[in-house]
Amino acid sequence: MGLGTAAVGRPGYITLGRADDLPAERTVEALRERTHALLDAAYAAGVRYLDTARSYGRAEEFLAQWLAEHPEAAAEVTVGSKWGYTYTADWRTSGVAAHEVKEHSTAVYDRQIRETRALLGPHLDVYLVHSVTADSPALTDPALHRRLAGLAAEGVRVGLSTSGPAQAEAIRRALAVTVDGRPLFTAVQATWNLLETSAAPALAEAHRAGWLVVVKEGMANGRLAGRNATGPDTAALRTLAARTATAPDALALAAAAAQPWADVVLSGAATLDQLTSNLAAAEVVLGPEDLAPLAAMAEPAEDYWRTRSSLPWA
Repeated sequence: MGLGTAAVGRPGYITLGRADDLPAERTVEALRERTHALLDAAYAAGVRYLDTARSYGRAEEFLAQWLAEHPEAAAEVTVGSKWGYTYTADWRTSGVAAHEVKEHSTAVYDRQIRETRALLGPHLDVYLVHSVTADSPALTDPALHRRLAGLAAEGVRVGLSTSGPAQAEAIRRALAVTVDGRPLFTAVQATWNLLETSAAPALAEAHRAGWLVVVKEGMANGRLAGRNATGPDTAALRTLAARTATAPDALALAAAAAQPWADVVLSGAATLDQLTSNLAAAEVVLGPEDLAPLAAMAEPAEDYWRTRSSLPWA
């Protein structure tokens, strides 16, 4: 299990029920304290993979401060960050034309790797191109590939995160990218959950190629949390939760962890109670008789991403 900071590094995000999770006054200090409390609890529970990004508001800053205050933890954890989106909401949740702007150019990489290094310094272990789709220039730009290969030569694992209904195509194209005859990318962070399973075959290919495979959005932006899992699309999850006396969120994340290609499954918890419930997934063992009915929950990828794109920032 790993901990992602997307939900607590900035005041606005697209997780359902967010108004119930965060204080009414989402000041920088309030979210810094929440982030540090979650990091404390996650580390104490055994979590050793921490995920952030340049576009998660001040999440890199919050994480960097926590690492500086916990040198013993800093020596043990693996830190992954992402570049390619620029945060543009200026700490607002409404009245924003765009909360983040994507650009996979060498200019953005050059700026953002400097910004990430200034905060995380030697603690940067994994650096991903954020939200790559099959048509991204990150898959075809030789100048960018040279820069990324240089970073990999310094010991940082270089990879990509994916989004959209064609995640599998983006992953397979990335598998074919080489620099000087060597594979460039060796890590992927992809959306996989009980409602969106389309990337699984490509993730299995990446795993066989030796890539680090990190699962994000295992809770489908809150759609699989108990308070929101109320419709017919989540009936199988509720049935299993009732039969096993296990919270739906823990079951959803356990289903992700049960995939043989999954190395790390991220919790995107915004509260300590959510984190505790999410991390219970590590103790859940799902057999074929449990996973079979859950597999039937999967939606067509296009439908899933259409729903996701309609979720409000709040």
